[in-house]
Amino acid sequence: MAKMRWYLFRWKMMLLGFVLIVMATGYAAWRIHLVTRVLPMGTGPAGPVISSEVFQEEWSDQKFVMVGVGDSITRGLGASKRHSHFQLLQQNDDAQYPDMKGCDLSTVIPKLQSKNWARDFTVSQEHIDDQFPLVEVYPPDVHGIVVVTSGGNDLIHDYGQSKPVDGAMYGCSYKQATVWTENIKRRVTTLVEGLMEKFPGGCDIFLANIFDPTDGVSDPQAIGLPRWPAASKIVRLTNRKIAEICSRYENVHLVDIHTEFLGHGIHCTERWRKHYHKEDPGHWYYHNLEDPNRRGYDAIRRLYLKEIVSVFAEK
Repeated sequence: MAKMRWYLFRWKMMLLGFVLIVMATGYAAWRIHLVTRVLPMGTGPAGPVISSEVFQEEWSDQKFVMVGVGDSITRGLGASKRHSHFQLLQQNDDAQYPDMKGCDLSTVIPKLQSKNWARDFTVSQEHIDDQFPLVEVYPPDVHGIVVVTSGGNDLIHDYGQSKPVDGAMYGCSYKQATVWTENIKRRVTTLVEGLMEKFPGGCDIFLANIFDPTDGVSDPQAIGLPRWPAASKIVRLTNRKIAEICSRYENVHLVDIHTEFLGHGIHCTERWRKHYHKEDPGHWYYHNLEDPNRRGYDAIRRLYLKEIVSVFAEK
């Protein structure tokens, strides 16, 4: 067999090097594109359709108070003051959401007051230690409507910048999560049981589960965060724990944000994805991905309202 001439070998090596450089450059450009692109939020109503029929008459002339406890989602980070789901539940913005005119709690519960104790960046233990003591004990003639988001920050803090621990789990293994999510369940159970004691006249607690900005793909590295291959699997595990809490108490109701938000995360425009929404491929997350944007809060408002209607319209 004839030996390859040296200049032919050098030419092939130069071509291979050029191809590798082009591929590496293309991959780097694609990663930069993923991190810097602006995803379309979309327009119009977001989330489930709410029938106005049940809002035509008052539900009750009893005294009610709506209390918010939890993290930045309940506080409303990423929304203007009037457009958090906590505010929209009380009073709709008829100019912004004409299809929801009159579909709010102030319309059907005239004696409704509210107090929101939720704070940004807080985890479940802080909800017990810092927020729960602020909730007053209400008189027996007051019924509570309590909206809670708790546990999400326990998963994502502090974005892999330190070793994962209970309460700041980002990057942990599924094996670690089986223990730590059980701790989340215990803490959230302590929270909801304590809140019940604040309402001797009775309350209904609406507990949301946790959304997944990666749309189930589990690739936070696509937006410049550290890799976490088990992320989506751990979110689902945590949500099972939250569902177990809701099934344990008749007056604790699950608000399934996770399912509704799939397909509205960082892969919302990719038609080949399992959760792609052809009718509304909008991005429902704020730029920090911890919180919803304006349409995301509209969707959450409707999800909460759907569960509230199922409880109080029957009563």
